[in-house]
Amino acid sequence: MDVRAIRQMFPILDQEVNGHPLVYLDSSATSQKPISVIEAVENYYRFDNANVHRGVHTLGSRATDQYEGAREKVRRFINAGSTAEVIFTRGTTTSINTVAYSYARANLKPEDEILITPMEHHSNIIPWQQAAKATGATLKYIPLQDDGTVALEDVKSLVTDQTKIVAIAHVSNVLGTINPIKEIAQIAHAKGAVLLIDGAQGAPHMKVDVQDLDCDFYAFSGHKMCAPTGIGVLYGKRELLEEMEPVEFGGEMIDFVSLQDSTWKELPWKFEGGTPIIAGAIGLAAAIDFLEDVGMENILDHEQKLADYVMDRLSTVEDIKIYGPEHRAALVTFNLGDVHPHDVATALDSFGIAVRAGHHCAQPLMKWLNVTATARASFYLYNTEDDVEKLMDGLLKTKEFFGHVF
Repeated sequence: MDVRAIRQMFPILDQEVNGHPLVYLDSSATSQKPISVIEAVENYYRFDNANVHRGVHTLGSRATDQYEGAREKVRRFINAGSTAEVIFTRGTTTSINTVAYSYARANLKPEDEILITPMEHHSNIIPWQQAAKATGATLKYIPLQDDGTVALEDVKSLVTDQTKIVAIAHVSNVLGTINPIKEIAQIAHAKGAVLLIDGAQGAPHMKVDVQDLDCDFYAFSGHKMCAPTGIGVLYGKRELLEEMEPVEFGGEMIDFVSLQDSTWKELPWKFEGGTPIIAGAIGLAAAIDFLEDVGMENILDHEQKLADYVMDRLSTVEDIKIYGPEHRAALVTFNLGDVHPHDVATALDSFGIAVRAGHHCAQPLMKWLNVTATARASFYLYNTEDDVEKLMDGLLKTKEFFGHVF
């Protein structure tokens, strides 16, 4: 894997910020886009811009072919059994909300339980809070170990006959924890529960095989995996999606409309009301082509080496507190002494280094960590050990500047 050649495919990385070469370490928030994705979206608007499924003219046919072709690429990318199981959405948040509204509210009763963890992104907490309030079900939490991992023994003890839904992140966006999804699926299914995976931080970085994982739902976003913003995917097992009602009603998702009643199209279109995110889907298809050309195994291997390298280097800096397990995805969340993370991020930005600071849409996890906020550096296929060294240099200069705080 030639990272330097890969970097040249990302035009945004070839710039200076505050007089320094850009070091982009915020890919967990959104990834940068390769030129092939940018050109795919541009070419759609330049040559093929038309609505899909509706027109018989040439532009409409070309747009439809590209849109549905993108669905097939997603199906192969995650190894779904059918394109009927691939729903295009606005992103992970919309995908999870679709399940929480359509599946959960139709199937939960007051004695039922939903099981999640404190490490979840707000997008995998709030929908379940609302579903529990609407149905009378109970929302329960799997406790975290001291290093921010989940113990399968705790999962086994908490999944009961009352558990109907288990929802958990594939990878924590704060701790970098990689959860044992296959084992959790087995535990959930043994008690008749369905499993939803928040794959926002999983799908961009590792090979996802939804049939091998045996998850019932898998949600992810395009913009974190080199695709445009505004496009995401909900995978669901066909038998579950068939039972679910749409959550948006209007054009595109109907079969027949009378004055008093309507019927819905078959899967997957019954969940895609209105004009879909055509350019986003085309961009997502181009992003999948790009990632598969590089190789998901190569990306994971590169990121694991970077994760080990950055953990080793940061451990040498006195007064840095690192959160999360030793074995992790390619992100590191930390605090520098008593310096506020926003000040750390601002100082690093002055050196052209982009990191995230705040609660990372994970306030319950921040409370568990006993902090109000952290800084986070997250890495992707275009990052190098040189980026880690620049982060190190920036942190040492930041520490020196705020030396009076220590």
